[in-house]
Amino acid sequence: MLRTPTNETVWRVRLWNKDLGVAVAVLVALALGWLIMVRTESQTRSFSDPDGGFAIVYPERWIDGDSLLDLLLRVENPASASPVKTTLSVERRDLDPANPPTLQTLLDRRVEERELLTGYHLLSDEETTVNDAPALVTQYAYVVQPIDEQRRASTPVVMLAREYIVISGERSYYITLAAAEVDEVRARVQFERIMQTVELQP
Repeated sequence: MLRTPTNETVWRVRLWNKDLGVAVAVLVALALGWLIMVRTESQTRSFSDPDGGFAIVYPERWIDGDSLLDLLLRVENPASASPVKTTLSVERRDLDPANPPTLQTLLDRRVEERELLTGYHLLSDEETTVNDAPALVTQYAYVVQPIDEQRRASTPVVMLAREYIVISGERSYYITLAAAEVDEVRARVQFERIMQTVELQP
């Protein structure tokens, strides 16, 4: 005895075809988005200290940022989700060759400087190396106010920073990446890639 397909079965088949088409379209869009992201992040720009001794490579789409400090480099990621953009900064300081400080001394001095930041809190520090040079890597948090004006809505933003303090010859370098909490995970991955490109020459 032949059974004729019910309306319910017919609709299931038709809907299944449409669902499959939507799923394929979504997968293709995701794949294209991923390829664009990889291509964009693989494009880089190099920076070298005009006085020599230091070089670093960072994403090409990052733009120059302003700073009141005397920095070798300060760039920011315009694609950051937070109104406070992710920043990469490099500071160089000359050391006294007659009385060179230890990494611990440099860290103690740095903590004193950073305590001027609102809500500063040192999270961790550990020994490491950067391009075979002795270094300390620290993590700390602080708070910034994106718009510091009366009667303008602006929620304070918690910033998470990761900083490498490096001694190379008669110079010390402070390589810092600071990102809002919402950007921190992705920024940390980018920072570790950037740190792999650092070149130091005493």
